[in-house]
Amino acid sequence: MQNVFKRNSNTSFVCESSSSLTTAKETYPHNFAKTLPLEMSLRIFSELDIDSLCNASLTCKLWHHIIEGCDHLWRNHCLTVRAVCQQEIDGDRQNGLSWKVTLVRNYRRGYLKREWLRGRFSNIGSADELVNKHMCPLDVESWGEILEAELER
Repeated sequence: MQNVFKRNSNTSFVCESSSSLTTAKETYPHNFAKTLPLEMSLRIFSELDIDSLCNASLTCKLWHHIIEGCDHLWRNHCLTVRAVCQQEIDGDRQNGLSWKVTLVRNYRRGYLKREWLRGRFSNIGSADELVNKHMCPLDVESWGEILEAELER
């Protein structure tokens, strides 16, 4: 038996269920996305941090479909990274990339640059101290900012 849940005029979700007569609440007692309007589910997902949002998208197919289908959920997180990587974020957006793709492309770079500017890597004695740290390429402007910060220390 196949149930189609209409969320709005653009989106419908198909869910396989058993042939027994059970309500959505009995089958999915903890899945708020099955019972709430799409707008409310999006509001709940919008309150999550980046890690939690990524984990939520792995929870079930419905959550994945909702989270991946709403680019706006990634916008605020991307704007946070933009505070450190403005040129990269603006370039990606001008090239037509979605907020999520832009965030994925620049998240590690933003983290690395922010930590470096805070002095996290100022007193490294050897490469062994960077074990398990994923370095990523930085642009010339980022290196300029980092070198200026290091000279001021």
